[in-house]
Amino acid sequence: MHSKLLPLAVLAAGAIAQNSTMNLTAALTSAPTLSNLTSYVSLLPSLLASLSSASNITILAPSDDAFATFMSSPAAAAIATNDTDAIQALLSYHVLNGTYPASAIMDMPAFVPTLLNNSAYANVTGGQVVEAVTQGMAVEIYSGLLANSTVTQADVPFTGGIIHIINTVLTLPQNISSTAVAAGLTAAAGALTKANLATALDEMADVTVFVPSNDAFNAIGSATANLSVMELASVLQYHVVNGTVAYSSTLMNGTMVPTLGGANLTITLDGSNVFVNSAKVITPNVLVANGVVHVIDNVLNPAATTATPVPSASTQTPAFAGASSVSENPLTSGIPAPTSTIGAGPTMGTGMQSSSMSAGGAAATSAVPGGAVRMGGMGTAGLVVGVVVWGVVGML
Repeated sequence: MHSKLLPLAVLAAGAIAQNSTMNLTAALTSAPTLSNLTSYVSLLPSLLASLSSASNITILAPSDDAFATFMSSPAAAAIATNDTDAIQALLSYHVLNGTYPASAIMDMPAFVPTLLNNSAYANVTGGQVVEAVTQGMAVEIYSGLLANSTVTQADVPFTGGIIHIINTVLTLPQNISSTAVAAGLTAAAGALTKANLATALDEMADVTVFVPSNDAFNAIGSATANLSVMELASVLQYHVVNGTVAYSSTLMNGTMVPTLGGANLTITLDGSNVFVNSAKVITPNVLVANGVVHVIDNVLNPAATTATPVPSASTQTPAFAGASSVSENPLTSGIPAPTSTIGAGPTMGTGMQSSSMSAGGAAATSAVPGGAVRMGGMGTAGLVVGVVVWGVVGML
C-alpha cells in the first residue's frame, strides 16, 4: 500500500542514518517533550530492547501534552492499571515498519504497516496500519475511529530510524461491531446482531466491509423488515470482501470483487467519487481491528448485482425495487448508544476482544460524517483481486 513512499523513504533513511549517532534511549531522553513516553516505554524492557536494536523504523511519539490529554480520558484505564499487554499493543501501534521522513508522506493517503500484530488487538496481515497523508503544510496520521494526530516535530534521527513527535495518542482500531456503534451506524450493528454475524465478522482476518448508513437502511425499511434471518445474512455477506483489505488508494475503476456470499461487487470511480455497484462511498478508510470499513449511502442487493450508479444524481435509487422508507428502523432496537465518537480523540480498548468503547469525545448520535474525504489517488493502483472467499457454511 505504501510503495509510493518507499523510494523516498529509503533514500532519506540512508541520509538520516549517516547523521544519527544517538541510540533510541538517548534520542527520547534528549527530547524535552517526550518524558512521559520514555517512562511508559521503560515499563516494557523487552519492547525497549527490541526497538533499540531495530533498524529502519519510524516512531510516532506522542508529546507530554498528548499523554496528559490521553491520561484524562477513560481510554487510559489500561495504563493506569499497568496492563502491560494493552500498553505494549498501544506503543507497538506507534511504530511504523519502515523509515518514513515527512518529505516522503504525500497528499495521497498511504496506509503504512505498524509493529502491532498481536492477534488480540489486530488481525491484519503484515501488521495493523495507520493512514499517513499531507494536508496543507501538515503531516496528519489517522488511526482507529478516524482519530487524527498531527506531526508537530518531524525527522528526529536515532540509530534505528527517525522519530516524529505527534500531538495526540493514536487510537487502536476496534472490532467492526464496536466501530459501527461508535460511528452511529446502529442499523448496521443491529442487522449484524439479528443475522448472527457480528462475532464471525469480528473474528475474520483481512476484511473490507462496505457498511450502509442508517439513512440507507431506512430507505429500504419495508424490505428489511420482511427478511428472514437467512435472507438478511445473505444481504450482509454481499457487503463483505474477505481476504483483502482494500483501502481507498487501492481501488481501481471497473474492478469486480468477489464477496463473502460469492457474488461480485463492481467498483466505479467518477472524479473524486467512488461507487460500489450503485452505492456511493460517503466515508472511506475507517480502520478496524481486522481491516477497513467504507460507509456507503445504499444497501447492496445480492439479487441486483448489475446495479450501476448515476454519478450526476444527488442520491442513488435503492437497489431493492419497490421498498419503501421508514423513519425508525426496527434493526436499531436494543443497540446501545455509543460512548465514543468518530474522530474525537484517544480510545484504547482490547481490539479484537472488546465490544465496549470509550473515548474523550461526545457520543456519536448519527452516522460518520459524509463526503468522500481523503480519496486522493484512487485508481492509481489496482485492487488485489485474488480474494479468498471463505465458505458461508464453514465460516458462519
